[in-house]
Amino acid sequence: MTWFTAACVLVSNIIGGGIFTTTGFIARDVGDPILILALWLVGALLALAGAMSYSELGAALPRAGGDYIYLRQAYGPLVGFLSGWASFTVGFGAAIAASAVSCASYGLRVVPLAEENSLVAKALALLLVWSLTAVHAAGVGAGGWLQRLLTTTKVVAILVLILGGLLLGAGSWTNLTVRVSETKPGLGPLVVALIFVLYTYLGWNVVGYIAGEIADPGRTIPKIVIGGTAFVAVIYLLLNLVYLYALPVTALAQPPVLPVAEKAAAALWGPTSARLLAAVLCISIAGAVSAMVWAGPRVYWVMAVDGVFASFFKDLHRTTGVPVRAILLQSVWASLLILTGTFEQLVIFAGVILAAFTALTVGAVIVLRRRHPDLARPYRVPLYPLVPGLMIAISLAIVGDSLIQRPIESALGVATVMGGIPLYFLWRKPSSRG
Repeated sequence: MTWFTAACVLVSNIIGGGIFTTTGFIARDVGDPILILALWLVGALLALAGAMSYSELGAALPRAGGDYIYLRQAYGPLVGFLSGWASFTVGFGAAIAASAVSCASYGLRVVPLAEENSLVAKALALLLVWSLTAVHAAGVGAGGWLQRLLTTTKVVAILVLILGGLLLGAGSWTNLTVRVSETKPGLGPLVVALIFVLYTYLGWNVVGYIAGEIADPGRTIPKIVIGGTAFVAVIYLLLNLVYLYALPVTALAQPPVLPVAEKAAAALWGPTSARLLAAVLCISIAGAVSAMVWAGPRVYWVMAVDGVFASFFKDLHRTTGVPVRAILLQSVWASLLILTGTFEQLVIFAGVILAAFTALTVGAVIVLRRRHPDLARPYRVPLYPLVPGLMIAISLAIVGDSLIQRPIESALGVATVMGGIPLYFLWRKPSSRG
């Protein structure tokens, strides 16, 4: 796999639908356009801190599996397994289901064949998942071609949206001086707003999952992860500038706050632009689903190879060399979630799980430097240990806030992860014990 294909996987995995929906909530809670842009800048810096930490791990351990490999090496096979189990149940499985349903919903806005919550929408979501499954099961060549096509189309469409809004839209720069109120928001709303921002940046670690298929991973992974995350950060800042140029923050904060991109597009080019924006969102989310369908199965495959997952999934296809069985497993799970609608419950408490494992993974940088100082590290995190320490602190703060604000959802998240422990002892081989 070339660096460009891997970069397309990363960019598509990060840019889904979040950037087109979250700013409305932030506008409602913060109410200051300059502060909103500052939060997105802080989010970019934190995302880069995480990307740098993951880059050191990916370059030092350039094997398919991502977080599972890093946590196994740093903390042992059980913690590594639980990371992979969380990826299967929530990180990829529920995320694929939720994104596919969202993509189908936007698709029905472009071509209104049925209601967004109808059986037709579920059928379209299933069609998307299994079409992408077929392409990625056909091999890295076919999957890479599709990923490059979806990502370039997505990026071009977003750049057209940005340039068209700033150069041809009916907006006003005076909107940047309008505030919801003169009262400054407290620490609580700012923390919640930052959580929204960081949610949209999740996914910079995806390259680690496919590291074994990247050419010269030791040198290439840091460039892809850091450069790709920085590229996404620029796009996010420009999109938020377009939103604030289109409408004052008082309008963005008015209900409904979710379709912030649609409200901005209607203000810039008129109400008929909503269908065009829905098409952009559909392509954007489809690209993210494709990246997840590609990356996720590499985790379950390498876990099976290591003897901590059902051995049935350790075989590669004799012709294409891809883990077809693991790909099918993930798509079956995502399809069940689509049909039952239970992905909604999983997504609600996914945040605390992902934040906790992010803290553990970034902490692996520190653990491995102490335990394995002689490990070859083609890339080292700058300003160590400040950069990984900052990311760990932020991740733990999110976990703590989730435990306080959403104790029930957090408890369900912990239960989901712990539910994998019996399977670990059922599947593991004697050689994998430790």
